[in-house]
Amino acid sequence: MRVLIDIGHPGHVHFFKNTIWSLREKGHEVMVTSRDKEVTIDLLNAYGIPHDILTSTASEKGSVFKEWMVRDCKFLNVARKFNPDVLAGIINPCVAHASWVLGKKAFIFNDTEHQKFARKIINPFVEKVYTPSCFYEDFGKKQARYQGYHELAYLHPNHFSPNPAVLEEMGLKETDTIIILRFVSWKAHHDVGQAGIKNKVKLVSELEKYGHVFITSEQPLGPELDKYKIRVSPEKLHDLLYYATLYIGEGATTASECAVLGTHAVYVNTLRTGYTNEEESKYDLVFNFSEGQNMEEEAFKKALDLLENPNLKSEGRVKRDKLLNDKIDVTGFMVNEMENAVF
Repeated sequence: MRVLIDIGHPGHVHFFKNTIWSLREKGHEVMVTSRDKEVTIDLLNAYGIPHDILTSTASEKGSVFKEWMVRDCKFLNVARKFNPDVLAGIINPCVAHASWVLGKKAFIFNDTEHQKFARKIINPFVEKVYTPSCFYEDFGKKQARYQGYHELAYLHPNHFSPNPAVLEEMGLKETDTIIILRFVSWKAHHDVGQAGIKNKVKLVSELEKYGHVFITSEQPLGPELDKYKIRVSPEKLHDLLYYATLYIGEGATTASECAVLGTHAVYVNTLRTGYTNEEESKYDLVFNFSEGQNMEEEAFKKALDLLENPNLKSEGRVKRDKLLNDKIDVTGFMVNEMENAVF
């Protein structure tokens, strides 16, 4: 089987890396194309995944649409030459369009309800779109739901074991209170008009009273916060999230990563997702704050209340066990689906 996977974002590297390795171990030929966005290339290189860079992100207004039109053409040319049996990507127009033109099987994965424009230019060109069971939009017959989250493609215990070496590298101990913050760039088209954490300096000053504060950010932090920036290489972030006491941030993916690792998360963003909703309502591992004038204030209060609990970490591990018992190894699911589609 020949598989072509397009990687457009750092999170896509994590989502597909174990599938890539598993398929190759089974003797399948896998080609990867990439997009130079944030730390995507660094991650692919760190994991030793060969890839062809098709495009890079640009900063000027409207450039993303120009880039994706160029990317569509380049990806189609690559697909014609490689002649895959299967093409795969996350909310990926290039994969949808190339598979339709070539008459090949497309594996499109989507866990983000607010990517409405992308759906309009993807769903008509594919037979099936894979979503978590908690996805609250309905695509009808084209939708294939599975009992999992994207984060369980790379953080399921079958594929992930936390490495405590990251703590030593950062001068920390497992018994330390470690608080991780994440700020997003707000540059995506679906972020227009949305909001998250405004009083960043105030939040950090309050959290410092409880433990060590570290920040991962898509945006420049400025002189007051730059000293808190996480300096370890990006592939070690999940180890740090596992050992963390609490996460507070605007990133839904990181909140979900924490949940499946058993680390409590406070998610502050006016955009809601089906998976963070379920991780709150069913597993009590994520706390969503997305509405009202006091959204940020209430999120801060919740974070401080959680940090007052001396058993927070151990309680998180118990909740994680329940979550893992309910959910599947998403990598194993993807590999099986691809093989069954061809053989």
